[in-house]
Amino acid sequence: MTDGDQREALVRRAEDEREEIVKRYELGLDPSNIVDPWENPTFEIYHITDKYGFMHDSRLPTTRDSQEMQLTKIELERDKKWMKMLAKWPPPQDKLHTRVYKGIPKAVRWPAWKKLLNVDQSIANNAGVYPRMLLLAKKYSTETRQIDADVNRQFRDNLAYRERYSIKQCSLFNVLNAYSIYNSELGYCQGMACVAGVLLLFMQEEEAFWALNTLITDQKYGMHGLFIEGFPKLTRFIDHHDRILSKIMRKLHKHFTKHNVDALLYAIKWFFVVFVERVPFSLSLRVWDIFLLDGDRVILAMAITILYLHKDELLRMKDMDAIIEYLQVKLHKNFGYSDDDAIHALERVMKKLKDLKLDVPPPAKSNEFPTRTLGDFVEADMEKKIGRRRNDYTDTEKQVITDVISRQEQNAIDVQSTVSYETSECATVTLTVPEDSHSIRSSLAGTSVASHGSSDTMSLEDNNIHLKTANMLQSTPQREMLLGT
Repeated sequence: MTDGDQREALVRRAEDEREEIVKRYELGLDPSNIVDPWENPTFEIYHITDKYGFMHDSRLPTTRDSQEMQLTKIELERDKKWMKMLAKWPPPQDKLHTRVYKGIPKAVRWPAWKKLLNVDQSIANNAGVYPRMLLLAKKYSTETRQIDADVNRQFRDNLAYRERYSIKQCSLFNVLNAYSIYNSELGYCQGMACVAGVLLLFMQEEEAFWALNTLITDQKYGMHGLFIEGFPKLTRFIDHHDRILSKIMRKLHKHFTKHNVDALLYAIKWFFVVFVERVPFSLSLRVWDIFLLDGDRVILAMAITILYLHKDELLRMKDMDAIIEYLQVKLHKNFGYSDDDAIHALERVMKKLKDLKLDVPPPAKSNEFPTRTLGDFVEADMEKKIGRRRNDYTDTEKQVITDVISRQEQNAIDVQSTVSYETSECATVTLTVPEDSHSIRSSLAGTSVASHGSSDTMSLEDNNIHLKTANMLQSTPQREMLLGT
């Protein structure tokens, strides 16, 4: 068999696999769609689900206490105010700001998010586009296998996504598959599954598709730069995060440097999915409300807020593993502050960062936004069609790792060259910040991590990485660094 024949055979195999996956999602919950037992673990529906549909290890209380009843009463009153405001959109900015920071009631989050993301207008302006992208994706997407795997890992403790080929699983698959064709420059990256998954909890399928597109392409949110090859926005945000930390929480910054805690180890999931699965879900929704209103500067401010609220506990920890476990796992289970208290702290931090001119990072470069026309079909090259994995690192992938090491070394120099002090109150600190105190050293222009099907499947999470060791460049598992589930 010639090389050409082998390639054709591999392409046919990939096409057959895509066709089989698509067929199973089209069947959905049809009894003929046989599912392996491991894909549908048994679970108890009653007593253990919260109002967002997430299940918990222990049973929820059978009765509501007086505090919860009071909160329910307040939320019902807010429902009425929000319905009136939504009927006369857009409202005055000060009124909208106040009500969003108080929290969008669950009952009106669907119409409120659609308004904030201008979803209805996007659908009206792009009639027929989503069905066309969906049809093209079923025939040509090279991301189908990776999307299928990630759909079955997303929000498995939520009733909406728990059952294999449920309505929401099928919608999530369709949205991601269609978007991989619509934005051919980006394709698919694993973090997109979580973002789309959250949107689908409050929107219908096509609505979620256009909401996702707004989050990715609109300059206010700019998530394209987080998911595109090389993660240029991640580099820019991590740089600015370090800059803020070194200016207003120097003691914690020095502590992290001492224990080799690079911001990549704890902030990636914060930045990529706006804190979902890293803080309690109710709090992450409050952050999403504000993010949709005020844009991506909220992400940096919330990262600093988390560190500020928990800095005393973090300073008591004496090794990297303990710090990372606390930030990545324990805060999700028990944040230690009520949602209202956390949001009040976030609002104070945002104001203080603005006063210090630290609320906005350096401007984005052109590679953080799409350069190709959205919706134009671009046929994949042979390697993507085949789904062939690479076994070696590209120069740009090595640069991604070198960049991290360089930043850590620079942080260590910065810490040693300045007088360390800790602010007594983040909300009242006053600092004079030199304009050139922390520049971006380079952009990550490497291969898209976990973004392009089976040929380049990587992961955004490996808490056991020791970023200071040079042998990262040779160790294959370190490719699994950026964006897992």
